[in-house]
Amino acid sequence: MDVEKAFHMTGGVGKTSYAKNSSLQKKESDKVKHIIIQTVEELYLATTPKSIGIADLGCSSGPNTLSIIKDIFQAIQGISHRIMHHSTEFRVYFNDLPTNDFNSIFKAIPEFQNLLRQDRKNGFPSIFMGGYPGSFYGRLFPNSYLHFVHSSYSLHWLSRVPPALYDEHKRPLNKGCVYICESSPEVVSQAYYHQFQEDFSLFLRSRSEELVVGGRMVLIFLGRRGPEHVDRGNSFFWEILSRSFAILVSQGEIEQEKFDSYDAHFYAPSREEIEEEVRKEGSLKMERLEMFEMDKSNNEQESSESYGTQVAVAVRAIQESMISHHFGEGILESLFENYARLVDEEMAKEDIRPISFVLVLRKI
Repeated sequence: MDVEKAFHMTGGVGKTSYAKNSSLQKKESDKVKHIIIQTVEELYLATTPKSIGIADLGCSSGPNTLSIIKDIFQAIQGISHRIMHHSTEFRVYFNDLPTNDFNSIFKAIPEFQNLLRQDRKNGFPSIFMGGYPGSFYGRLFPNSYLHFVHSSYSLHWLSRVPPALYDEHKRPLNKGCVYICESSPEVVSQAYYHQFQEDFSLFLRSRSEELVVGGRMVLIFLGRRGPEHVDRGNSFFWEILSRSFAILVSQGEIEQEKFDSYDAHFYAPSREEIEEEVRKEGSLKMERLEMFEMDKSNNEQESSESYGTQVAVAVRAIQESMISHHFGEGILESLFENYARLVDEEMAKEDIRPISFVLVLRKI
């Protein structure tokens, strides 16, 4: 499966769209918004550029996309007024795979710009926005073009399903699992780790060339607590998805062979694995690497739906394109009904505790 052609968040603003089902990501990103703002302010004070280039990599679509740009814009405006440096223009680049719903972003830009202009009696800086389709695993921008790179909940997606998950005859080695699970042979976790190394190192090299000296990156992505790949964190949600597929196999809705040949292009790295790739790249200094845990209590208090249902609609908005491409759309309703129920059943036994990392890098 060609991930670049098939993978995208569910577009539009319908019931199952990413725009309607990305509140969990927003709440988690808000936990580290202060880190983004602090990093942007430090960057601006150190460089005071006349034209500042900002890229949102893996921007997707929906309200989250423009929300962080608004926060960055307001932070820079506040700093520029304090230091009496009012000539900055903004260049904002939205990047995602070519199949992303860029149209919904473009449609929202006029209203967004009007919102930014409110209460700006002393003039309004120029702000130029555009879409940059393509994989961020490789170069996207000219040399020394960007000052700030932001990526939220995108870098755990690999550029492809690791090819080493299949033998020389193209037979799957990770049968019955869509990600690393307890029954996976050692070669499976090795294949995923090597693909992460290849992808993340390429990402870092590419951004290093595109950033100006002193430029910063804030990257938020899913990870794991320690060396073990299988835990009751992010990997457990994939375990539940595997169980949900297995139910459909037992009911005759999908074939076992079809299930066995489906694998997630996902990897949850550990702190040590992240640090190692940054160290090997060499031109980026790691200024911050923090782990934080998803807090489900606020989500339950603010919604009439169960936690399992909230997670299910969020996962569906992310995985629907890949699942439909492999199995067809007919299984989606029953698959995610099973998924929601299984998440709730597991949460009744013991909490699932997924974690995220926020990584701050500076070009040296």
